[in-house]
Amino acid sequence: MALSFCGNNSTAYSVKNGVLNNPCFVDALNLVPHVFLLFITFPILFIGWGSQSSKVQIHHNTWLHFPGHNMRWILTFLLLLVHVCEFSEGIVCNMVMGTNHLHLFMPAFMGFVAATTSVVYYHNIETSNFPKLLLVLFIYWVLAFITKSIKLWKFAEDKGAAQYLRLYITALLVILYGLLMAVEINVIRVRKYVFFANPQKVKPPEDLQDLGVRFLQPFVNLLSKATYWWMNPLIIGAHKRPIELKKIGKLPIAMRALTNYLRLKDAYEDQRVSTWKSPSIWRSMYRAFGRPILLSSTFRYLADLLGFAGPLCISRIVQQLNSEKDNLIFVPNYHMSSYELLQNSSILAVLLFLALILQRTFLQASYYVTIETGINMRGALLAMIYNKILRLSTSNMSMGEMTLGQINNLVAIETNQLMWFLFLCPNLWAMPVQIVMGIILLRHFMGSSALVGAAVIVLLAPVQYLIATKLADTQKITLEHSTDRVKKTTEILKGIKLLKLYAWENIFCDSVEETRGKELTSLRTFAFYTSMSIFMNAAIPIAAVLATFVTYHILNKEGPSPSQAFAALSLFHILVTPLFLLSTVVRFAVKALVRRLTEFLASLPSPPFSFHSISGQLTMIVGQVGCGKSSLLLAMLGEMQAIEGGVYWSGVHPGENMQTPHRKTPYLFASISCGAHSKNRNSVAYAAQKSWLLNATVEENITFGSPFNKQRYKAVIDACSLQPDIDLLPFGDQTEIGERGINLSGGQRQRICVARALYQNTNIVFLDDPFSALDIHLSDHLMQEGILKFLQDDKRTVVLVTHKLQYLIHADWIIAMKDGTVLREGTLKDIQTHDIELYDHWKTLMNRQDQGLEKVRYKSAAEEDDDNFSTTTNRRSKIPWKVCWCYLSSGGFFMVFLMIFSKLLKHSVIVAIDYWLANWTSKINNSDSYYLLVFIILCAAGITLCLITSLTVEFLGLSAATNLHHNLLNKIIHAPIRFFDITPLGQILNRFSADTNIIDQHIPSTLESLTRSTLLCLSGIGVIASITPIFLVALVPLAVAFYFIQKYFRVASKDLQDLDDSTQLPLLCHFSETAEGLTTIRAFRHEARFKQRMLELTDTNNTAYLFLSAANRWLEVRTDYLGAVIVLAAAAASIWSFHYGLHPGGLVGLGLTYALTVTNYLNWVVRNLADLEVQMAAVKKVNSFLSTESENYEGSMDASQVPENWPQDGEIKIQGLCVRYDPMLKPVLKHVNAYIKPGQKVGICGRTGSGKSSLSLAFFNMVDIFEGKIIIDGIDICKLPLQTLRSRLSIILQDPVLFSGSIRFNLDPEKMCTDDRLWEALEIAQLKNMVKALPGGLDAVVTEGGENFSVGQRQLFCLARAFVRKSSIFIMDEATASIDMATENILQKVVMTAFADRTVVTIAHRVHTILTADLVIVMKRGNIMEYDKPETLLEQEDGMFASFVKADM
Repeated sequence: MALSFCGNNSTAYSVKNGVLNNPCFVDALNLVPHVFLLFITFPILFIGWGSQSSKVQIHHNTWLHFPGHNMRWILTFLLLLVHVCEFSEGIVCNMVMGTNHLHLFMPAFMGFVAATTSVVYYHNIETSNFPKLLLVLFIYWVLAFITKSIKLWKFAEDKGAAQYLRLYITALLVILYGLLMAVEINVIRVRKYVFFANPQKVKPPEDLQDLGVRFLQPFVNLLSKATYWWMNPLIIGAHKRPIELKKIGKLPIAMRALTNYLRLKDAYEDQRVSTWKSPSIWRSMYRAFGRPILLSSTFRYLADLLGFAGPLCISRIVQQLNSEKDNLIFVPNYHMSSYELLQNSSILAVLLFLALILQRTFLQASYYVTIETGINMRGALLAMIYNKILRLSTSNMSMGEMTLGQINNLVAIETNQLMWFLFLCPNLWAMPVQIVMGIILLRHFMGSSALVGAAVIVLLAPVQYLIATKLADTQKITLEHSTDRVKKTTEILKGIKLLKLYAWENIFCDSVEETRGKELTSLRTFAFYTSMSIFMNAAIPIAAVLATFVTYHILNKEGPSPSQAFAALSLFHILVTPLFLLSTVVRFAVKALVRRLTEFLASLPSPPFSFHSISGQLTMIVGQVGCGKSSLLLAMLGEMQAIEGGVYWSGVHPGENMQTPHRKTPYLFASISCGAHSKNRNSVAYAAQKSWLLNATVEENITFGSPFNKQRYKAVIDACSLQPDIDLLPFGDQTEIGERGINLSGGQRQRICVARALYQNTNIVFLDDPFSALDIHLSDHLMQEGILKFLQDDKRTVVLVTHKLQYLIHADWIIAMKDGTVLREGTLKDIQTHDIELYDHWKTLMNRQDQGLEKVRYKSAAEEDDDNFSTTTNRRSKIPWKVCWCYLSSGGFFMVFLMIFSKLLKHSVIVAIDYWLANWTSKINNSDSYYLLVFIILCAAGITLCLITSLTVEFLGLSAATNLHHNLLNKIIHAPIRFFDITPLGQILNRFSADTNIIDQHIPSTLESLTRSTLLCLSGIGVIASITPIFLVALVPLAVAFYFIQKYFRVASKDLQDLDDSTQLPLLCHFSETAEGLTTIRAFRHEARFKQRMLELTDTNNTAYLFLSAANRWLEVRTDYLGAVIVLAAAAASIWSFHYGLHPGGLVGLGLTYALTVTNYLNWVVRNLADLEVQMAAVKKVNSFLSTESENYEGSMDASQVPENWPQDGEIKIQGLCVRYDPMLKPVLKHVNAYIKPGQKVGICGRTGSGKSSLSLAFFNMVDIFEGKIIIDGIDICKLPLQTLRSRLSIILQDPVLFSGSIRFNLDPEKMCTDDRLWEALEIAQLKNMVKALPGGLDAVVTEGGENFSVGQRQLFCLARAFVRKSSIFIMDEATASIDMATENILQKVVMTAFADRTVVTIAHRVHTILTADLVIVMKRGNIMEYDKPETLLEQEDGMFASFVKADM
């Protein structure tokens, strides 16, 4: 009877003293409830749910938690834990008793199985909401409670039982069964499913009834919550099909931005009411989100305390193995005491395993709760900031008190810093406890010498803090330089055409390189401090261990024992982490002191404005550039700060109270009349001068949130003649406008804005210069069909600002302005009678009607943006080795070699230190100072190598970043102009901003972390395998599991990271869009709609971020559990080997210490690998641009062969010229022949797309001249070096381009001219007086894009710039399109006189500008149709030129 239930003893089955006095019978009785439960539940589980288990997974709307759900799970986990202890105790007692007593451990084993079954059974009942079946569990708990109570009662009768471990285990089980019984009774009480007449019907939570909610963490059971089991389908499914936004669905209501915003707002408002001080955002956040933070901190404390189980267990195991004897003494009736349980090395190994599992579970739970709270808080803060932005006054924005940059800063940086601070918050209060506990335990193991080691760590902590603050400061400086560089790069890219035409690309390129140089200097400092930080983190444990052991040796004249040494080693590793993190947390705390946010939320909003409705009159406001027309409109909308006066939306009839006295004061007074028959409209439709569009479809931009009315929409489209433009767009009016490759021309953008104003059903329409970017046909059409017909038919009041004086005849009322004051007002008749001079001036201008065609520019070729890589299955789960190699080789081969060599050497030395320590402490007589000396040498070598490796990785990264950016900049700047036409600006900019930032700052640290954690894991596994080769057997399944976990995670993580990035951008855009279009949004009264959109965008981004963090937890829980299994396997292998006398005890300690290290670093390997994969995409994108073809700058002639003063005469011969933009495209000019004499004034005209501009570009060799040639002063331009050719000609483009800097820099970046020459050019361009009035004169500031000047003034500056370059050939490409007619007249005269001796080629936008030319060229479809003097051409009545001029009359 080898396996008898009660043992081989004959008295074992005796019941003489009563049945219940036989312990074996009582144990058998304890088996009954477990067998009963298994017997009843298995059929139900397998038959009842086997068929529909798949359905349960899909319809999560059936999920419902019974009362006491979490309590039941916690009690069941505790029950399982106690059963494990009971089982272990039974097994040990059984071994000591010599014969087999199944009753000692069999009930514990069955209890474990039954407890597991009970929770699986309960979960299935809960998911199908069938509470009646819970009765089975109720009966089970009652039976188990009764049988265990009998056992406890029998123990209590035994006098000596007080010292038995079994007594305490039984008592615990009785308590747990009693509590579970109480939970079951509570379910019956609440749900009334038995013993009550009417059971309660309960619906699942509202969120789960909505199948769109896919984030199930709050609703799943405790086990799934702890292990993120519910994420499995998503993460494993990602391998087959990419994760898209649809897949991750919506957030539960409690996590939505609106819910959290209301919570935070209430807390904020409560403070405002209850305290006299200004409310603190910190206190509000604590009130709104304090509870989850406390919960997270509790989890964190538990995890940190359980973390000390590792060193304690290692110490005991090593101690036990060294003291355990092989000869077991058999005791016939043995009871184990609590103390003996903790003396058994096998049980200690199991306890260590359980402690690790629990520690990791609590740690991940703490992380998750803080992240969820952080995200909720960020959502609330964003909503608060957005609300505030909507109430900002326009003057705040335009006066620079609140810039777009600052708003973006608040949204993108400050709220994120607060969120990160919250993530690190639990560390703040958990760390001190961890440090104190660590030092106490060190003192316990190593005596007073441990304090020396602890002192090393504590004393070096301020150094770490110093490095962390230096890092933060350097990062700030780097960011400033980086912003500056990106700003300069943006300007270059926006004005690339001009730079190439003027041959200035190298000047601007050098300017970027100079800023990049400053950035690299601070990056070098950044790299140095980063490597110092990494070095400190790696070297401090070595230094602390060294100091401790040297002191120990000096004090005790011998080395420590293995159990002391390895416990101390583990403790030092535990201690370094909080001290390293403390510096980071303190830094974040300092950063997160939300001064700016508090100031912003406390700043004053703009005064709200209100007005009555108005009846139809057309008022026009006219005046020269910069006289305050737009400001008047803004003032009427309540967007300007009124110093004096006011706006009256009065209720009188038209004309009664309109006559305001003629004033010269700069104060504002406006009254607008309204009729009694006004419709129920309460907002103003407004089209701003600078067109403002949303990143949305054309249709959405026009309807702007109003209901779609097909008939009205069609009428508006026709009125603004948008149909032809819409037909050209790739998806018609469903095409998204924005940086994704579709760039509309100025005219199209403006007409869409006007269409929006027309479409809205409002009484008042304000149009600010709607004709500025339109040609004459479009302007006339818009005026007749849109304003006079569509708006006037609708009886709407229109206020129109315009330069087109020919439309004044249609105005009911005219306001003429000058220098910020009203010069005249009244009807045209009034002005004709009262101010004849002004009227005559207008009349001469009106007669010169302008003609020309709007230029349409598309960039739709690059719809497929590589930022939106199409996710195909083949690229997934493959690591981009090729790109990694490209990155490393950019850093230089020597650095790569140095990095690999030093890394391998460092890890070998660290292993050698620990190995030596194990050997030294295992020696019987370890007082030999030879061991100590070698130990000191190895530690010193280790510390030195830590320094070298941390420096090599950082500087390898820096070198790669330097080379990649330099090559990228040169490639882009020298790319042909066609490249910029087909590549969206945003895409190129991304390479210079986001991607360069990743290469500069993120890849080096990820690479360092990846190599370090990988080598630590490999060296750890290598050490364990070398000590206990049998461990390799366990390693095989673990390695397979690890491979699949990392494979699935990397793909899902990449998708979720992409989703997080792609949902963050629209959110940031929405904030800046709102800030830019505040005036329009408020005029339309669309604040609520924009607020709703912001909440949706925030929720979408938060969903992606929450899923990403849940995926990270999914990975970490799994790798942590794998790590715990590795520790268990290593411990089991060590104990097994030790019993067979295969190695000394010191090496067991070494193996276990390394197993613990592996646990810590496994998830970092995968996380870093996933991060590196995402970051390497930046290198890949930069690389894709490095293969761009450059323009051929050389030419076949040497620059020295070209005469100094070429071209002297300005004679141009065009012979058989054929031009195309790309070898793949059709020619745009076909066999063009022309001859222009020196000093001739030539006009070129033709409809859009006739090839006028292409011809102007051909003079500069900007396009592909594949046949024919252009000869200027005897030299074929194709033979010249591009730099020489372009620097000798002058051109003015249609779009004015100014760069930030000074006026001097804009006129003469080469610094070649004297001040006199610059003043002369400004005088010619009618700007001298204005520039003189500016502070600084020529050195006055020009802001980005010249925004501080009006469009007209910018165009004049461009003219001045061309005059500065005294070239004998001067080309004007539709250069006067955005200048008022009076200024244009003066310019025409100036050009004729100032350039009397130069060749001038004018590409005409308005035909009257070339009527005085010497020669007119009329083009159509790339061919010259007419070529003669204007007088001759006008005589041919059926000619094209004549028809153009006729259209004007």
